[in-house]
Amino acid sequence: MNEMLSLSTSIRWQDIADIALNSYLLFRLYALFRGTKVFRMLVGVALLWFFQEVTVSLGFIVSSLAIQGIIAVSAFIIIVVFSNEIRSVFRAKNLKAVFWGFPKESNQTPVEIIVESVFEMAQKYCGALIAFPGKKDLQEIVQGGIPWDGLVSKEMIKSIFWYGNPVHDGAIIIQGDRVTEVGVILPLSKRNLPSSYGTRHRAAKGLTEQTDALVVIVSEERGAVLAAKGTRLSVMYSKKDLECELLKHSGRRIKQQGHVKKENFGIGLGTAAVISVLFVTGVWFGITRGLNTLITLEVPVEYINLAPSMEISATSENKVQLHLSGSQLLIKSVRPEDIRVRVDTSEVVVGYNAFTITTENISLPPGILLTKVSPKVLELDIDTLITMAVPVQTDWVGKLDENLILTHAKISPQRIRLMGNTRILGNLPTLYTEKVSLDKLSQSGKITANLAIDPTNLRVAPGSKDQVTIEYQIRKRAEDEFLPD
Repeated sequence: MNEMLSLSTSIRWQDIADIALNSYLLFRLYALFRGTKVFRMLVGVALLWFFQEVTVSLGFIVSSLAIQGIIAVSAFIIIVVFSNEIRSVFRAKNLKAVFWGFPKESNQTPVEIIVESVFEMAQKYCGALIAFPGKKDLQEIVQGGIPWDGLVSKEMIKSIFWYGNPVHDGAIIIQGDRVTEVGVILPLSKRNLPSSYGTRHRAAKGLTEQTDALVVIVSEERGAVLAAKGTRLSVMYSKKDLECELLKHSGRRIKQQGHVKKENFGIGLGTAAVISVLFVTGVWFGITRGLNTLITLEVPVEYINLAPSMEISATSENKVQLHLSGSQLLIKSVRPEDIRVRVDTSEVVVGYNAFTITTENISLPPGILLTKVSPKVLELDIDTLITMAVPVQTDWVGKLDENLILTHAKISPQRIRLMGNTRILGNLPTLYTEKVSLDKLSQSGKITANLAIDPTNLRVAPGSKDQVTIEYQIRKRAEDEFLPD
């Protein structure tokens, strides 16, 4: 009971939103791809991923790597092989159809009406070409179609292919119970076909070789009825043959009693939504609440919002140790740079300040929990920044040649304005340059030297230079100026 209560209190609103978002995305994938070969492949990839996680947890190194490679290859195959099917799913007028709309159940094709119409036209030697699309889109393959959108009826089909109709030489496309286009030009097959096959036969084969459509042909010369699907071109000797072919293509089957039933390759949308939520919730708990692992990381402390007039002169610690816990999968991915420890110094005072490190000061990746901080308290010594002009002096090193004398040296500017805390800057009587070697000087001239400043404690005030110019004069030593040996 205590574990359940602890679990419920540890779940954030972000976790609930995370589960809801991913559940909806998974549900949308099912709603868009159900009944397609892509969906079955995605289910297979999901099962492979599950087994790959199992092999990793059991320590099967070779098996886990092999399954991981199979998953990568499968993803590539889905994209390449089923590109047309994926494109047809996402072919929408706007994003609303992808993220919110549901695929409407198309009205069933009136098989009996089509069968009767086809065989009546065959008896009268009236040529016809009827295409029934499958999952693949035909728009990029066919040409010259005229939008029709008429309800399928025996009279309409026969009138379209009647000799006097201007569009009787083209094909019609039937989707559901509607004739969507007439006068359609189908691509001709490039394969070698028997000489007895006419243009309609070659057009039917050309379309079925490139798509998963079913095409019904009525031969004008022989009055025969044929059905083309894939690489197969079959003669329909009876109405029953054609009826079975149309039912098979539309995913319907005939029960023993003679009733037609739609093949069900999926589950209801309501059930799919529940399964999506349960699945994502299970994955979320497996990742975030799996085998608990502990880790200790040392993270630098960032002091933010310090007033420009103040400076941190000393700190008790610049880094803190964080003891973290989480699932093994998440803990393995955590790096020190992913975690930030920040202390707000906007309300500090001059002198001693103490800060207690809490969860509000620490930014952690999702799913990672803080168990302990060491040290718990940070101490800061705050001082006021002041600006002061300090005299500059050249730091000479080495010695001149014994025949030379340095007679004069002038430094410019003679004072440099520095910024620093009162404790350091107030006890700095003179600022030296970096070391200037006398060994290299042989005649009068000018040199530029940098200032010897510790940037952690002092810095040059705005408007002042961080270099000085030293003008010096050197002359040869007179004989009476030589020191005795």
